[in-house]
Amino acid sequence: MRILLISPTIDSEKRTNKELMLPQLALYILEGLTPPEHEVKVIEEEVSDIDLEHECDLVGISCMTANAPRAYELCREFKKRGKTVVLGGVHPSILPEEALQYADCVVIGEAEGVWEQLIKDFENNDLKKKYHNPEPDLEKYIPKDFSKIIKKRLFNLVPIMTTRGCPYNCEFCCVTNLFGKKIRHVPIKNIVRDIKESGSKNILFLDDNIIGHPKYSKELFRAIKPLNISWVGQASLSLLVKDDELLQLTAESGCKALFFGIESIDEAQIESMPKAIKQINQLEEALKKIKKAGILIHASMIFGLDNDTKEIFDKTVRFLKKNKVSTVSFNVLSPYPGTKVYENFKKENRLTTNDWKFYDHNTVVFRPKNMTPYELQIGKTNSRKKFYSISSVLSRLLGNLYNPVLYLAMNYGHMKQARLEAKRVAKLKTTLFGND
Repeated sequence: MRILLISPTIDSEKRTNKELMLPQLALYILEGLTPPEHEVKVIEEEVSDIDLEHECDLVGISCMTANAPRAYELCREFKKRGKTVVLGGVHPSILPEEALQYADCVVIGEAEGVWEQLIKDFENNDLKKKYHNPEPDLEKYIPKDFSKIIKKRLFNLVPIMTTRGCPYNCEFCCVTNLFGKKIRHVPIKNIVRDIKESGSKNILFLDDNIIGHPKYSKELFRAIKPLNISWVGQASLSLLVKDDELLQLTAESGCKALFFGIESIDEAQIESMPKAIKQINQLEEALKKIKKAGILIHASMIFGLDNDTKEIFDKTVRFLKKNKVSTVSFNVLSPYPGTKVYENFKKENRLTTNDWKFYDHNTVVFRPKNMTPYELQIGKTNSRKKFYSISSVLSRLLGNLYNPVLYLAMNYGHMKQARLEAKRVAKLKTTLFGND
């Protein structure tokens, strides 16, 4: 049997800058789970065009919310050609009934524990509408063809996931809905095997919090230290800075940069979030400690929270520049389906569009409390432009000299994207915001 696995773009006419394109893993896990007698082809539309006439028996498409419309479009096209289509990923998992309007079958949540059965059922003409294993076993090693992933990325960056699940249920996040509250671990021996078999020295850990279970993380970092790799990932700032041994092991194991969800520098907003750091001075001290360990900081900020006024933009940029934060993702609050924010905004009639392609954490799709949607959109865009100006990049370099090459490479990619975003917002002014 021939199986075609696809990760679609948001827009078939546009592609993400190569410097900022994160590596895929889900489809390569599916490929590894597929019995060897079947032929599998993986297409990431960000880097390869999709041939709708490709000879195959089964089509699997994985999508998030923003690329769900493109996924549904592909479903229609393949079904026109008589193909059986399976949808999976975050969006179909949260809205399976919607997804079933376009696909023959939906995989809800994780694929481990259901993909092999799905293939058997398809071969026996007994395909079910839904497949779901709420807590699959992660003990079994899944082989992956890392050569396919590496050749599409800068720096030979290899994606690896060590844990699933998140105990925090943030109102703007649906990770807990997808993976559950319990943190589950991939055996460390399997992580080491993945790294060795990839042949790469540059690793991206995809975990929502690589240090969410400190005991496991310490064992992991001790195990990968002899491999002499460089890695980046996402972590809890407060958890890392309060455990000196954990911070030291993180740095010694090859960590070069970490993504931290800071979200806001408004103290009233910080107080309302499920985070241990509640004061700005504590946040500044934590950032200093991470930088002292030689780890670049990538901060994630969210604009459009209900406490935000138009002053939040300049205030945030000043804070980030003052603390010489390495790089930043400037996001607008996105009310993704499956989150408390979405339910609240829907109830309050604050959503301005139901077109999922705009639910991308870059586009305003709701009415903020203290400004217009367009004021929020342009404020976010200008913040990114100011932070990634040449003068800002050079001034912050002085606080990131412990890894200047990576710092400059990361900032270069964001500078290019900031220019593209400004052009995109100019078009959105008439198509999405009208006379706002």
